[in-house]
Amino acid sequence: MATAVTAPHSGADVRDLARRVGALSPVLAVVALLLVPGGGGTQGGTGGTGTVADAASGLLVLICLVRVLRGGARPLTRAAAVVLGLPVLGICLAAITSNDPAASLPGVARYLQVFVLVPAAVLLTIRDRRDFAVIAWGLVAFALLQGAVGVVQYLTGTGASYQGEDIRAVGTFGATDVMGMATVVAYGLVVVTGIALGSGPGRVRTVATVCAGLLFVPLVLSFSRGAWIATLLTCAVQLLLAGVRRAVRVALAAAALGVVLVGGLGIGSEMVEERVASITQVTAAPDQSVTDRYTMWAAAGRMWRAEPVTGVGLKGFPRYRDSNASLALSSGSDTAGAGAAFARQPLLSPHNMYLLVLSEQGLVGLLALTGSWVALLVGALRRQRLGADRALVATGLLVWQLVDFFYADIGGPSTVLMSVVFGLAAWWSLAEVRRA
Repeated sequence: MATAVTAPHSGADVRDLARRVGALSPVLAVVALLLVPGGGGTQGGTGGTGTVADAASGLLVLICLVRVLRGGARPLTRAAAVVLGLPVLGICLAAITSNDPAASLPGVARYLQVFVLVPAAVLLTIRDRRDFAVIAWGLVAFALLQGAVGVVQYLTGTGASYQGEDIRAVGTFGATDVMGMATVVAYGLVVVTGIALGSGPGRVRTVATVCAGLLFVPLVLSFSRGAWIATLLTCAVQLLLAGVRRAVRVALAAAALGVVLVGGLGIGSEMVEERVASITQVTAAPDQSVTDRYTMWAAAGRMWRAEPVTGVGLKGFPRYRDSNASLALSSGSDTAGAGAAFARQPLLSPHNMYLLVLSEQGLVGLLALTGSWVALLVGALRRQRLGADRALVATGLLVWQLVDFFYADIGGPSTVLMSVVFGLAAWWSLAEVRRA
């Protein structure tokens, strides 16, 4: 069986692709419906946003449940049930021991949606490698669309506000979810990097390489430091897994592309340089966003020390933030542009998934959730010989997400896409995959 999706060459190939798209439509609908404007993403870490895509993810879970009950789909293996079900332990324990269990219920629903139910549904929906590839290329197509919107926003000055100018590329997610487009574009870039470094047909790898170059531009114009760091480290891991010689060649080509786009063509070069420099400005004149982030990290640490085993409860960070944060914390972040008026967005999460879980779910919750993620990553790495491109894609998506969690957490309309990504990686890590 081929290890990469190729263009249809006959009517039979077209019909097979159409049948696959139809079978995978519940998953693809979750991705596509992110184009529909939804909640503003101001709920913070454990809050829901109530978007159409969230509703579609619920429908996906329901459809998958019906298929399983009717015997049309194979239930989860024991290993998959344990790995995907492990986060339930910390989530439920934190909700039960919360000072306000009723207020924690929305957080329970959100965590189960993102880390348990939707990933399991995606895993059960994917039947084989070709299904995996269809969803992966669906992510790429969505990333290209969002990236194109972002580039237009930068060129026309219709993006989110950045340093007094409406030039920040945010795609269709708006100023209240500035990480949305960056996350989507980074997912697409990681996918095509894995395909380009894989063992598929040359024309497919060529298309993937071109897509990588196209997605590089909006990622830069997102001015998202966390996404830059996560993407750089992930691509480095993918290159090393693909082989040292290839890693050197691709790294040189990528460096040349960066010089041409940012240096030669001047795509946001001055602002990009300032943004990169700000990454290291932690103690020497950091900007307010950096100060806020480290202040909230410290507050999350104090919450955990107060309740080390089970945390302060789901959705508890906003409630206990002010009593644990120093005076250095600002009242919120400024948002404007991309069709939205100026507003102050409250800081309701620490923008670090590990610290958010540690503060709200304690050590039990953190070990359960990270244990599930590590198991997925180990499974993806162990199966690399079964298909280079799929392994590089699955491993890359997991590495990107785990690195990005040091700078971000769940919250905002784009969060539901994260659950699809975890499901895609879970299929490769946990399902029965035959050697190509």
